[in-house]
Amino acid sequence: MQMNRRFFLRDGALAIAGTAAIPSFLVRSVMAQATAASAQGRRLVVIFQRGAADGLNVVVPYREKNYYAMRPTIAIPENQVVDLDGFFGLHPSLAPFKPLYNQGHLAVIHAAGSPDMSRSHFDAQDYMESGTPGVKSTTDGWLNRALQAEDQRHRQEHTAFRALALGAQVPRTLAGNVPAIAFSNLNNFSVGGRAATPSPAANAFEAMYGDSGDQIFHAAGDETFEAVKMLRAANPSQYKPAAGVNYPGSEFGNSMRQIAQLFKANLGVEAAFTDVGGWDTHQNQGGVNGQLSDRLRDFSSSIAAFWSDLGADAENVTLVTMSEFGRTARQNGTGGTDHGHANAMFVLGGQVKGGKVYGRWPGLNNDQLNEGRDLTVTTDFRQVLGEVVTRTLGANNLEMVFPGAQLSANRFLRLV
Repeated sequence: MQMNRRFFLRDGALAIAGTAAIPSFLVRSVMAQATAASAQGRRLVVIFQRGAADGLNVVVPYREKNYYAMRPTIAIPENQVVDLDGFFGLHPSLAPFKPLYNQGHLAVIHAAGSPDMSRSHFDAQDYMESGTPGVKSTTDGWLNRALQAEDQRHRQEHTAFRALALGAQVPRTLAGNVPAIAFSNLNNFSVGGRAATPSPAANAFEAMYGDSGDQIFHAAGDETFEAVKMLRAANPSQYKPAAGVNYPGSEFGNSMRQIAQLFKANLGVEAAFTDVGGWDTHQNQGGVNGQLSDRLRDFSSSIAAFWSDLGADAENVTLVTMSEFGRTARQNGTGGTDHGHANAMFVLGGQVKGGKVYGRWPGLNNDQLNEGRDLTVTTDFRQVLGEVVTRTLGANNLEMVFPGAQLSANRFLRLV
């Protein structure tokens, strides 16, 4: 029987969006076999920087003279850039990334982005999450299709926690036929009758299922509770990161901490998604210090803590970051930047060929800018994601994952 298999945990209680039939995948979840990818310990983390991060101040082309001419008050001074290769350097608030880069685990892709020219946050995010720039009719997300493509090669059972997101609802990226769950906070998780102090929402959930006279829905509730037991076995409130690891106390830091916890709990997590906002810096962006700097400090510290927390398990984890578009090469009249085009992506992982800035640099001379104002895209973001899902998940059917992109392995950047 078919159903809308989107699940989310909000405010500590589990709910189901769409209950037209038995959620049969939960029957399999408790005793499920690991997927081919998870059997090898391979896991993928996707981070979406919502709001359009300023890639030119994130990964600074400090040898470009025009960079400083176009950004008289927000450019990062050359003597404060964290050098990468003599041409590019990191914003000083990304200093926690430098050891990962030096160790060969972190790769940078500059001038990456979507071929679609939209400057709308809504449209650009939708296109990147669907993986079909310019096409509004796509109903599912690229990461969900990647998991479907993996299933074409490896017909194995999966746990209910194969695909998950930290947030209030299943994101566009994970929408589709493969079941995905989302939750905001593991530490508050409970279901009525299964916790000492169940929440009102949890009681409502149990009443809807456990007390139902309909055998179908009663069974659905029982199966759901069995899946819940798997999650609660992770002991969320008792989790302690590895020795010496300190996550920022931010929402993003907590999300990365919970992803690490779920990985370590061996619940069969294969793909995890989270996002972080605050990148739309139209006014008072700042340079070395300020609005963007604060966001980058939290961003890099959270990811670095996550990497350290995983310890030896990090060897089989790949993490990729993306944002809907970059920002204008020139600062505006209010000390900020406006909606642009190309941006910088990061790929972190044990199998990543890091310690390098990938992609063709288009330059920042006035005649090299997109529409005379933005960094030009030279690497389609789907090339990066296509390589990541192929190497990590074994999702080789790239036409299925990114229809119309005409991707092939010979176009990969060879970064994984």
